[in-house]
Amino acid sequence: MAENKAFIFHGTGGYPEENWFPWLKASLAKQGCPVIIPRFLTPEGQSLATWNQAFDIYRSQLDENTLLIGHSLGGLYLLRVLESMDKPVRAAIFIGASIGIRPIKFYEGDEKFSGFQFKWGKIKASAKSFRVFHSDNDPYVSLGNGQELAKHLGVDLTLVPHAGHFNASAGYTQFPQLLEEIKSLI
Repeated sequence: MAENKAFIFHGTGGYPEENWFPWLKASLAKQGCPVIIPRFLTPEGQSLATWNQAFDIYRSQLDENTLLIGHSLGGLYLLRVLESMDKPVRAAIFIGASIGIRPIKFYEGDEKFSGFQFKWGKIKASAKSFRVFHSDNDPYVSLGNGQELAKHLGVDLTLVPHAGHFNASAGYTQFPQLLEEIKSLI
């Protein structure tokens, strides 16, 4: 059987070495699960086309042992990746993802990125398992986004109290709850 692997998609203004990403990458490496964190153009040059261009070199690596993790706009991008897949991955995990439920601090930028209409049937067929994490005090992406996303995916929302936007400024340089969830999937 092929080995597990994971991809983390950062959000607007993000990069691979921020927040809990390096910690999760190192933690999963100890579990024998390599992690790839593509660097996307953001915020200048940020578009679905440029992000697809950056990710296309990895698409052939997606298989039934792949976990896809999207933070913030990376979660919205993850939905677009799932819409384009021919075979399902092991799991898709969303953290503080925007799907168009206002308030969203950068609504116009997210909407221009790819809009907020989704092919939910195709998305649900593209992963064997889904997880949705959201905070009750996210200053960028309102809780309604996590609630609606979980509802569309047919899963329970994992509500994390007082986690902000799950970024370093909210104290998220580690994310043990996410690691434990991933361990249950691999």
